[in-house]
Amino acid sequence: MSGHSKWANIKHKKAKSDEKRGREFTKVAKEIAIAVRMGGGPDPDSNSRLKLAIQKAKSINMPNDNINRSIKKGSGELGGEAMEEFFYEGYGPGGVAIMLKIATDNRNRTSADIRHLFSKHGGNMGENGCVSWMFNHVGLITVNKENVTMDPDEFMLNIIECGADDVREDEENYEIITPMDQLMQVVEKVEKIVPIEEADLVMLPQNMMEITDKVMAEKVLKLIDILEDHDDVENVYSNISIPDEIAEQLD
Repeated sequence: MSGHSKWANIKHKKAKSDEKRGREFTKVAKEIAIAVRMGGGPDPDSNSRLKLAIQKAKSINMPNDNINRSIKKGSGELGGEAMEEFFYEGYGPGGVAIMLKIATDNRNRTSADIRHLFSKHGGNMGENGCVSWMFNHVGLITVNKENVTMDPDEFMLNIIECGADDVREDEENYEIITPMDQLMQVVEKVEKIVPIEEADLVMLPQNMMEITDKVMAEKVLKLIDILEDHDDVENVYSNISIPDEIAEQLD
């Protein structure tokens, strides 16, 4: 859930089209290749970033052949242009803060594309640092409440003892926040207590911006959807928060 707010649940309930799944495979393949090149080699046992990327690939049913090809690409066996990874920052309609995690082999092309998308859909791509101060780079583990059999207070206490910094909850999930460099260690401990739905490194907003106007919410979500669909955008993070009554209208 890139935005980590109520609107994200709307998107999760939508069925993924084949085209969407293909884009998802492409993005995770890049993630794997970058993890090999920047995270410490092709062995997931000694490269926690690669291990996390492979787990993500398996969670979307990415074939093993695709995973292995991405590992080889990251290690240079298959050649091709080296990928860069970095963030772009900007504002959406209504002043919502947006951060994009980018993976590209052509920074100039991607910069022009993203700037155009922001401008076309009522946003503004900004300079480095314009909104990043509003976010914390952390690990995030998602656990479905249906899988938790113990008392909620006992569960949260056990999770904190696993090394988590905080545990938040909504109607469906617990969101476990960890230090960025300790995500995999906490994942391994949490998995001994309860199955996890998702684990990733994210940019978590410090404070949310509530959008109570339906039209404005639609504009922001349209921009976020379009940015997410760009091949070079790995993740979109925002501080948007949409009240339940508005979210129901968006359904």
